[in-house]
Amino acid sequence: MEMHPAPFHHDVAEGPENGTAHWLTTTDGVRIRISHWRAPSEKGTVLLFPGRTEYVEKYGRTAEAFAKRGYAMVAIDWRGQGLADRLLEDRSSGFVENFDDYQTDIAAVLSALEALDLPKPYFLVAHSMGGAIGLRALMAGLPVNAAMFSAPMWGILMSAVMRPAAWAMSWTSKRAGFGHKHTPGTKAETYVLAEPFKDNTLTHDEDMFRYMQKQMQTYPDMALGGPSMHWLHEALKDTRELAGMASPDMPCLTFLGDQEQIVDPSAIHSRMANWPKGELVLVENAEHEVLMELPATREAIHDQTAAFFDKYLDRA
Repeated sequence: MEMHPAPFHHDVAEGPENGTAHWLTTTDGVRIRISHWRAPSEKGTVLLFPGRTEYVEKYGRTAEAFAKRGYAMVAIDWRGQGLADRLLEDRSSGFVENFDDYQTDIAAVLSALEALDLPKPYFLVAHSMGGAIGLRALMAGLPVNAAMFSAPMWGILMSAVMRPAAWAMSWTSKRAGFGHKHTPGTKAETYVLAEPFKDNTLTHDEDMFRYMQKQMQTYPDMALGGPSMHWLHEALKDTRELAGMASPDMPCLTFLGDQEQIVDPSAIHSRMANWPKGELVLVENAEHEVLMELPATREAIHDQTAAFFDKYLDRA
C-alpha cells in the first residue's frame, strides 16, 4: 500500500500531538485520507468509522480519550467527504455511487494498518453512517476482536407516510439525472454552520458544538452539506438489505441516545434484540452524537467502551 503525507489540522483536532495523516489510493482510483494517533501504552488499535459529513479532525478529542485508556486510533475520510476526493463538481452535495464502494475504502485502510505497524488487536468504533458501513464490513469478516456502535444508521428516521415517498422520489431523481441534487429540506451549508446550537439534533454540549463549528469555519474545504438524492436512494437500499441479514458472530456494544432524531431507533432495537453477543445501552439525555455529548456522558461511554474492548484483547 502506497501512502503519502496528507494535511492534518492539529489546531482544530485537539487530539494527541502525534496525530499524523496520510493519503491512500483505493483500488478503483479514489484518493482518501486517514489519520492515526498513538497512545503512550498501547493495548490495541481502534478503527474509527465516521458518519456522513465527518472528517478525521472531528475525532481528535475521541482519540485523546482512547489514548488515555491505552488504545491507538485510526480514523478515515470516506470518499466524497472530508479531504478525500469529492465525487461531484458540487462539493457540498453528499454522494457515493454505491454504498459497497465504502468497503473499497476499508480495504485500503486495512492495508495501511499493516504498513503503519499499528498495534493489534483491532477494534471497531462506528458512528451513524459508519455504523452501516461497519456492520457490512463485520459481516464480510473485518478483522476486529469486538465492535462498538454509536447511533448506527441501520435505518433512517422518517414517518411511515414519508418512507414510500422518499423511495419514489430518490429513485425518480436518480433515473431522471437529478441524483446529484440535495434532498428536500437539506442545505448546501454544513449543518453546524447552518443551524444554531439551540434545538440542534446532535448534542447538548455547547462546547462540542463550538468545536465542530470552529473546524468548519477554519477549514471550509472539509465541510459537506446535505445528502444528494442519489445518496438517499443508496442509503435506503443498503439499510433495507442489512435489515434482512443476520448479525455477525462478534461481541458488540451499541449506544443510542434517548433523544435520537436522525437514525431510526426501531431498527437499532430490532438488530440488538437479535444479536447474541450484543448489548444495547440507552443513553439518557443524549442526542445523535453520543461521543460528543456532555462531558460526564462521553466519559462514561469511553470508560465503558474501553472496558468492553479490554475483555476481548485475547479473543481467538
